This record gives sequence, C-alpha cells and structure tokens, in this order.
Amino acid sequence: MALHTRLKPGKEAEYESVHAVIPPDLDEALRGAGVRSWRIWRDGLDLFHVVEVEDYAKMREVLREHPANIPWQARMSELLDVEDDYSGGDSGLGLVWELP
Repeated sequence: MALHTRLKPGKEAEYESVHAVIPPDLDEALRGAGVRSWRIWRDGLDLFHVVEVEDYAKMREVLREHPANIPWQARMSELLDVEDDYSGGDSGLGLVWELP
C-alpha cells in the first residue's frame, strides 16, 4: 500500500524526531493489525509511505479505536496538514506503472 501525506510547514524536524522511536505499544498494535513493514520517505513537506500489510482496510478498522493509536494520531494531527480521522475509505495511491 502506498500513501501520501503532507506536513504542516515548519514541522519537518519535529516529525522526524517523533518518528525516531515509535512507542512499543504502537509497534505492537501495528503488527497485531497485520503490518509487516512501514517505510516513510520525505521530500520537503510531502511524505510517501509504503506499507506492507495483509489487509489495509482491516488494519485501519483495528487501529481506529486502538488505545495505542489514539494518542499517536492526536500527536500526528499537530504535525500533518490533514489529520487522518479514520472516517473515510482510504485506499491509498493508485498504481500507475511498475517494472515487472
């Protein structure tokens, strides 16, 4: 699953600092929701995520009300231009091309 998010201006260093160490309970919640890997790249304010997950929709359902994810999302809402309130049917970025 590929995702795109955008930082609020001036929040680049803070975002990277917050992600230097992910809370153990959030790591456990992500893995419990089927996440095998999550990588994030930054280009200016733009963030590009690649998530290896069994079922992205199910992952979002599990994490929506998870006690480890709620404070994390509150923290992310301070840094991201558009907060993820888990209300929509996010399906990630559409694949345009790949090298087979």
